[in-house]
Amino acid sequence: MAEQYSMYIDGQWVGALDGSLYDDMNPYTGEIFARAPAGKRADARRAIDAAAEAFPAWSKTLPGERQALFLKAAQILENKRDEIVSILADETGCTFGFAMFQTMFTPGLLREAAAQTHGAIGEIIPSDLPGAMHMAIRQSVGVVAGIGPWNAPLILSLRAVCLPIAYGNTAVLKPSTEAAAAGGVVIAQVFHEAGFPEGVLNLVINGPGGSSEIGDELVENPKVRRINLTGSSRVGRQLAEKAGRHLKRVALELGGQNPMIVLRDANIDDAVNAAAFGAFLHQGQICMSTRRIIVEKPVSEEFSAKFVEKASSFKVGDPREPDTVIGPLINSQQLEQVKKSLEAAVADGAKVLCGMKYDGLCCHPTVLAGVKRNTAFSCEETFGPVVSIIEVEDANEAIAVANETSYGLSASVFTEDLKKGLDIAERIESGIVHINDQTVHDEPQVPFGGVKDSGWGRFGGRAALEEFTELRWISVQRTPRKYPF
Repeated sequence: MAEQYSMYIDGQWVGALDGSLYDDMNPYTGEIFARAPAGKRADARRAIDAAAEAFPAWSKTLPGERQALFLKAAQILENKRDEIVSILADETGCTFGFAMFQTMFTPGLLREAAAQTHGAIGEIIPSDLPGAMHMAIRQSVGVVAGIGPWNAPLILSLRAVCLPIAYGNTAVLKPSTEAAAAGGVVIAQVFHEAGFPEGVLNLVINGPGGSSEIGDELVENPKVRRINLTGSSRVGRQLAEKAGRHLKRVALELGGQNPMIVLRDANIDDAVNAAAFGAFLHQGQICMSTRRIIVEKPVSEEFSAKFVEKASSFKVGDPREPDTVIGPLINSQQLEQVKKSLEAAVADGAKVLCGMKYDGLCCHPTVLAGVKRNTAFSCEETFGPVVSIIEVEDANEAIAVANETSYGLSASVFTEDLKKGLDIAERIESGIVHINDQTVHDEPQVPFGGVKDSGWGRFGGRAALEEFTELRWISVQRTPRKYPF
């Protein structure tokens, strides 16, 4: 029998006010994984109210006390690793390797949050006014809303709330409908067991089609002072437009059409291994996934042959089997979008080097060559285990191709010449560029985020301080000031 989950509001496990539930499905078996509350706007409002009520006390909590709670939470999360790996597989089709990656990464997020509890430092600013002292101080903002996705739910939902809470804010977390447990309930359980005060973290879950209603409450409710979203560029644009009408600041980490450049002097075997990981980890359902491999002509044939051989060898199927590399896509709608994208590219002249085979919701690793520039497949995001190889004459053409998209999240370049690599990195229009590594990489302490349609704002490390605190100017006049009248 499927487990029934609850929302977490003001330290209590509760259902939706109207009692409604929805079926959270296992994408591989097609069976019901769990039943979860189908929360509505009123549920979001009570979560916001709980967070607002808890804020004054939490914002005054000593940094060392907050730090101790985060360190305890990190240990609890590590102790739950096997349970969470199972949930990730059953709820999101996550393979064993990527599930382990998420459970190993997230304790570091909590420990980075523990380190940042003492990080909200200010400065003394010189004044031209006699007898005056100017201070710039950082203060928590209030209630922060975090909206998480389904594709890496444990990491990205936790990232949405842990640093805001570390800085003394309280939070409302809304996970994806497809990841209510892995991106919501698990995190609330960890915070609850760690002993965070009631109302510091609140979890509101909505059913299919209910995201806009919850999102509107988060945007329009004046008690919410910041919002962050990880999701598609389409949804990010809608949220930013709505938030702008309320002069509400948002941080957005959105889609990507991420290029990997392989220069003629690159170590081809290293580049092949990296590209395979970057393109096919979690079935290519990662905002940073390598979408285009741009290869200089002298090494294109060697790279393509080795890459196709490696991609064709990956086991496709049950995500619970440890040696499975490619599991199912999240749902049938996602599979249909991938199919249509591939079919359009082939109709436009692209050649299939491997793949374009399907088993249930599983799409076999697919590599295309000859994809035309400035077409939808080469410029827009295809969220699946598909990648194109593009041959170019030189590094300048590679950079031009890399920049031929409205996205700018992650990119990489392989070369034995680090000076050339740095020069190319500076010219690529992307928030993140890796030299001699693939595009899928993050660490808790780095300023993660994109440019152009990949969003704005930065998550992680001290960059998050800019997003989730207010910078205020306070002056002290130590001697009487002389006024002109």
